[in-house]
Amino acid sequence: MPIYAVSQLARYLKDSLDSDAFLADLWVQGEVSNASHSAAGHWYFTLKDDRAQLRGVMFRNGGGGRFIQNGAKVNAHGRVSFYEARGELQLYVDLVQPEGVGELALKLELLRQKLEREGLFDPSRKRSLPRFPQRVGVATSPSSAAWQDIQNVIRRRFPLVELVLAPCQVQGDAAAATIVEALETLAAEPGLDTVIVARGGGSLEELWPFNEESVARAVFACPVPIISGVGHETDTTICDQVADVRAPTPSAAAELAVPDARELRTQVAAHGQALDDVVAALMERRQRDAQALAARLLHRAPDITAHRLRVDDLLKSARQQLDQTVLLLRERLNGLSFSLGALDPKAVLHRGYAVVQRRDTGAVVTGQAQVAPGDRLHVSVADGAFAAQVE
Repeated sequence: MPIYAVSQLARYLKDSLDSDAFLADLWVQGEVSNASHSAAGHWYFTLKDDRAQLRGVMFRNGGGGRFIQNGAKVNAHGRVSFYEARGELQLYVDLVQPEGVGELALKLELLRQKLEREGLFDPSRKRSLPRFPQRVGVATSPSSAAWQDIQNVIRRRFPLVELVLAPCQVQGDAAAATIVEALETLAAEPGLDTVIVARGGGSLEELWPFNEESVARAVFACPVPIISGVGHETDTTICDQVADVRAPTPSAAAELAVPDARELRTQVAAHGQALDDVVAALMERRQRDAQALAARLLHRAPDITAHRLRVDDLLKSARQQLDQTVLLLRERLNGLSFSLGALDPKAVLHRGYAVVQRRDTGAVVTGQAQVAPGDRLHVSVADGAFAAQVE
C-alpha cells in the first residue's frame, strides 16, 4: 500500500471537492456565529444548525456582507472546497441573503451580483437617447395594454415617429426566448434610433422573463439605446438595470423616447421671439453707432469754404483763357478759309479763265504744241462746260 504525503492527500481532497458539480454551486442555510471582518474587507464566519457547523469565508467582492452578523439566520450561496494550508473544509461564499427570502429572489440577487461584476450595469456604458428619433422599435406583446399605451402616447406627443413592433411573449416559460428573438430582430432592423422593451406590472413570477440572463445579455448587445418600461413604479428587473434608461411604466417609456410636439412649438415660438428681440436690439445699437459716427465725421470735417472760392476763381480764369483761345483759333480759321477760297480753281474760272482738256486723254492743255488741227477738246468755264475742235 503506498504512503502519501499530507500535501498530496490535501490536494486530492481539494480536487475531489472542486470537481463535484453539486458542491460547486449551492445554497446553504444556517445561523451565523464567530463572525469577523478583516481589514482587507473579507468576512470569516461559521454557519451552523442544531446538529452541525461549517466554516465559511466571503471575500470583499461578495454581496450581502451586511447580513453576516452573529445570530443572524441567512442563506449563503457559494461552493465547498478544501483549504490546504489549514486543512479545513470551507464554504466559499459569494452572496448572503436573510433567511426567508424566496428561491426566485435568491436566484435574482445571485444573477444581479454576477452581471454587476461583468459590468452590465455600469453607468458609464449607458447611452443617451436621441432627441428627435425617426424610427422607434418596440418589443412587447401586440395584444397587451402596454402596446396600446405606447401607441397612444407616441401619437399624442410626436406622431412623426414610425413605430416598428417586434412581437414577443411577456409572460410564461417561453417568454424569455421570444423577448431575445424580438430584440435580435430589432437589432437587425435598419434605421432604428431607439428600442423600447415593455410590459405592464405583475408579480415577481410574472415579470421573471425580464430577469433572465439571456434577456439581460440581449439588451446589453443591442446596438441602439434601449428603454426598459417593464412593470410599474415599484418593480425593478434585471432588464431595467441593463437598459440604457429605465422608465417606471410603458407609457413613461414612450414619453422618454420622443419629444412633445406641443413643447417644441412653444420652444420654437419662444426662440423666435427671443431672436426678434436680439435683432431689434442689435439694429437699435447699430443705428445709434451710425448716428454717433456721422456726428463725429461732421465735427471733424475740414473747412473747405476757402478752397471752394479758390476753385471758383480757377474755373473763371480757365473759362476766360478758353474763350480767348477759341477766339484766336476762329480768326485764324477764317484767314485760312479766305486763303483757300482764293486758291479755289472755280474762283479763277469766274474771272474769265477756262480749263481745256483733250477729250481723248483727259490731259489739261497748257500749250499749243499739245494740240493739232482736228483735235477734239473739252472746255470747262465757270457755269459749265462745252466741246470744241481745233482748226
